[in-house]
Amino acid sequence: MLVIKSLVGVAFQLTLFAALLLLPAPTWDWPRALQFLIVYGIATTIAVFILARIAPHGLEARLSAPASASQPKRDRIVTCFMVLLFLAWFIFIPIDVFHFHLLPPPSRSLSALGAVVSIAGFGLCLASIYRNAFVAPIVKDQSDRGHTLVDTGIYGIVRHPMYLGMLLWLIGLGLWLESTAGSLATLVLAQIFLLRIKIEEATLSNSLPGYVGYKRRVPYRLIPFIW
Repeated sequence: MLVIKSLVGVAFQLTLFAALLLLPAPTWDWPRALQFLIVYGIATTIAVFILARIAPHGLEARLSAPASASQPKRDRIVTCFMVLLFLAWFIFIPIDVFHFHLLPPPSRSLSALGAVVSIAGFGLCLASIYRNAFVAPIVKDQSDRGHTLVDTGIYGIVRHPMYLGMLLWLIGLGLWLESTAGSLATLVLAQIFLLRIKIEEATLSNSLPGYVGYKRRVPYRLIPFIW
């Protein structure tokens, strides 16, 4: 059941991404977008089967309900705003590539590097799910699931590797899809991520035993050795 539910989610994501990228474009003959959709579809499908076997609780956490009574009101507002910006970012990519041309497109080698960075960011997100069984898509009290502190592996380097993975995925994807402006526009999403991190850390400091000490032991929130 977990695998089926996850695969339905993969199909929904692929359909959504395809619509956001291809419908605003004047043509579906966009090799980079089709390449991304194929790679993402294959990668997420494989990831579902692997995570369902080695980290089912982490995968289940990602499929948890999009709303909860324990979710702070601030996080509900920020989450809605973040989702809207995320969708707008995807729509902006084809508009910039085919119409606006706000900045010169990346070179072929830089675009290829963007693909590598994007895939690496996706891998970091998967590693976060594997290491932490409580990486829910919303901020909430998970004491009913036996929430425990995770401070090993990548969580021993930065406190929010999932957000770092998402940023790398988006920055690289903008270059992969040949939109330099789209890649730079992720800086706007980064500000929303930072705001959400503050809300999440305030919630965890109050609800998760040991989190205050964890913040002292691992001082870097997002970028190792920097911030």
